[in-house]
Amino acid sequence: MKITRFLLVAFLAACQLIAFSQTSDKLPGKGLSEFDFFYAGERKLHNMYIVKNGKIAWEYKNANSKGEISDAVLLTNGNVLFAHQFGLTLISLKKKVLWNYDAPAGCEIHTAQPIGKDHVVFIQNGDTARLFVVNIKSGKTVKSFPLPVRNPKSVHGQFRHARLTDRGTILVAHMDLGKVCEYDSNGKELFQLNVPGIWSVEPLKNGNFLVTNKGFVTEFTHKGDTVWNCPLKSIQDFKISSPQVAIRRPNGNTIVNNWFNQWSSSVDLTNPPVQAIELTPDKKVVWILRSWTAPADLGPSTIIQILGDKGISENVHFGEIK
Repeated sequence: MKITRFLLVAFLAACQLIAFSQTSDKLPGKGLSEFDFFYAGERKLHNMYIVKNGKIAWEYKNANSKGEISDAVLLTNGNVLFAHQFGLTLISLKKKVLWNYDAPAGCEIHTAQPIGKDHVVFIQNGDTARLFVVNIKSGKTVKSFPLPVRNPKSVHGQFRHARLTDRGTILVAHMDLGKVCEYDSNGKELFQLNVPGIWSVEPLKNGNFLVTNKGFVTEFTHKGDTVWNCPLKSIQDFKISSPQVAIRRPNGNTIVNNWFNQWSSSVDLTNPPVQAIELTPDKKVVWILRSWTAPADLGPSTIIQILGDKGISENVHFGEIK
């Protein structure tokens, strides 16, 4: 009886993998081989990956971790900075901890970006929420100012994503306020735009910015005009239910990450969710990522950084801080 039950379980697992493989074969693009990329996502454990030539070339897994990875950046020297809800950590490719910051009790950190080799800018959700710039060599805070929130007591939903611009300012996605704001390095608000349900904001080279919310990916000007908009329900055949970070590639295409909530459900390997999708300016789907099984089970998706594109790095400034 035990042998029969074992064979049945093995047979069903094989059927799942076959179904998954057949589904994956029909996807647009070349899957993991489309380009080399860095990958991280919100999940129960801290997992991050570098994929090269269609295979995992580097991985970071911490079975003892707590808190979700909401933001992560691969630096040009190979180090990785990641925000993991209850703190920030900078590691080398050899997984040595180079710097760490623990969020105070009652606070959370979901977004961070390096500035040069010596500084990190991040937002600390809390009562009061604040933006910080810390010198990671000395450990000293060199800049700090408060940020408005809807409810100081509801810490978790205040902020998820912020990015520095080429102008030395910072764009902040105020998740609980449903708007995007731009601040200078002294905390002066320069611009705001209502975006209900906002999760992320990415500055673009043309001076505009790209936002994701619950149902749309939209490019706005600083006048609030819509330049490009993609209702995610309009994407046929591929369900994007939980968009997180969207990025604009140099070729004009847009990549949207699609998160899966491990806390509320389990992945159905016969019909696994899309992890990321690439759209042309006319919204044609040219690439789909759906990699949920060994040897490349990437898990839920929040951040994809294309290694061949000149995207986010530490080569930025915030006011006079470089």
